[in-house]
Amino acid sequence: MQLSTLNDVFTQAVSRGQEQVILTQNQPGAWLPISADALYWRVRRLAAWLRSQGVQKGDRVALLAENRWEWAVVDFACLAIGAVDVPMFPTLSAEQTANQLRDCGARIAFVSTAEVHKKVSGSVEVLVAMDKVEGAIEFADIVHGDETSARDESFEREREAVQPENLATLIYTSGTTGDAKGVMLTHGNIASNLSMTTDLFRFTPADSTVSFLPLSHVTARHIDYLFYASGVTLAYVSRAERVLPAMTAVKPTIFVAVPRVYERVRQSAEGKAVKAGGLKAKIFAWAVNTGSGHRELVANGITPSSLAWKLANKLVYSKIRDAFGGRVKTFVAGGAPLGIDLARWFADGGIPVLEGYGLTETSPVIAVNLPTKNKLGTVGQTLTNLECRIAEDGELLVRGPSVFPGYWQKPEATAAVFTQDGFFCTGDVGNIDPEGYLSITDRKRELLKTTGGKFVAPQPIENKLKVSSLVAFAALQGDRRKYISAIIAPNFVALEEWAQKQAIAITDHTSLIRDNRVLALYQQEIDRTNAGLSPWEKIKRFRLVPEEWTPENGHLTPSLKLKRRVVLERYGSLIEEMYSGAETD
Repeated sequence: MQLSTLNDVFTQAVSRGQEQVILTQNQPGAWLPISADALYWRVRRLAAWLRSQGVQKGDRVALLAENRWEWAVVDFACLAIGAVDVPMFPTLSAEQTANQLRDCGARIAFVSTAEVHKKVSGSVEVLVAMDKVEGAIEFADIVHGDETSARDESFEREREAVQPENLATLIYTSGTTGDAKGVMLTHGNIASNLSMTTDLFRFTPADSTVSFLPLSHVTARHIDYLFYASGVTLAYVSRAERVLPAMTAVKPTIFVAVPRVYERVRQSAEGKAVKAGGLKAKIFAWAVNTGSGHRELVANGITPSSLAWKLANKLVYSKIRDAFGGRVKTFVAGGAPLGIDLARWFADGGIPVLEGYGLTETSPVIAVNLPTKNKLGTVGQTLTNLECRIAEDGELLVRGPSVFPGYWQKPEATAAVFTQDGFFCTGDVGNIDPEGYLSITDRKRELLKTTGGKFVAPQPIENKLKVSSLVAFAALQGDRRKYISAIIAPNFVALEEWAQKQAIAITDHTSLIRDNRVLALYQQEIDRTNAGLSPWEKIKRFRLVPEEWTPENGHLTPSLKLKRRVVLERYGSLIEEMYSGAETD
């Protein structure tokens, strides 16, 4: 599908008349359809209202909301009139929100709830709320009206006047290593990337999905555009606790999530098997072992024909798929590295998870595995409309139509990430094999160099640790140190369940992680992770911390990436403790 601007995506989405394009909840459990015609007229009315407020082509409009149908309407309305929408995570602090609003210069902001309204109030001239909020303009009042199949010719001309080179959006980076920067993406940037992914996946109106990854993140936004352009029905879920009920109710055919979601599914499945014990635990272990012999077939979308696999599928694999609603045909992981261990486990369980890779600055897809071309341990073959090369220091460099023009009002920062011949420096270290499959080993700036001169990539080792149901997150240390150490945030649900079985008194997290039996338990996980690592990669010491790491407390980005710099700062004394006396070790 050839797309020139994001308005072409809207054209595809609203071409289906009275067919449903969106499912939404007016209350938990009650799903209501929104037709293509209804989407068209809500976008049309909102676009007219924006014009009435003096919004011109190139003006910025802020959007702070969870995943809901109103998000898409605001987005499409801004794009239709050539305005630049600026999506922000609604979970940001009031200070972070104010800084981004000030930086982008938005006069108007759309917010979801009273809580978000409170953070934004005073930072913009006009506030529109999707929920009923005192003091804010009601979103429903703007878009309410007849929803016929007729089209507005003046609105059509306005949309067609938007050109590929026009700025479409400012997306502020998550800021894992510093202050967030506004990534400028044009209509042509995102549309060129979508033209590739729509042709690669070829989804149809028979497909459906649950949209719950934050739309303020480029990955979720690109994927939803892909679904709109392909006719897929989107069911919006605004809160994490509603995802599983939504999967059961909607029974989607496509599932897209960050690796952490897949980690939790694995931990849950293994935890249930261990808890059941006896014959059920043995059957589970047998099924996973049976699946390992058919891993490559499953990974590439081929259903094994052996009787053993069919039996394992009936007894175990189908139960794992039921956690996703039971009908999913395409599983995709993005936003962070999946990890080879996790990818293999799901393939062994009859579920091929397709991993892709990209950055906000590249709109975002650079490479992706496909249902019939899925090489585990890689992020897939690079898109054919991109030029990719590996620099002498291992960094991946990219050039092509989906690469952004620069950071908002930051010419020096922009110049710093481009080579003289126009390649974007991704900051990721990787390699491309003879078949064209890309592997990303780590962030260039996050590589740890020990005092022995050895480079250690922390992410693959952290992913091996997180295979354990006892580990929620882990952060390796060791840069300019004698050896590698780890700060571990336990999965306290699993740990407390284990502790109860061991008759360990649980008063609080701090006392729990100091118990010698708990420390011995985690040492076993360290030993498991160290097996197969090179001597300089092995974790020599570790410390458990009593806090859970979340975006709200600053340890993770909103897309659940580790903020390594924050961990280094907050646990500085623990880290120093692990290296105390290192010269004698």
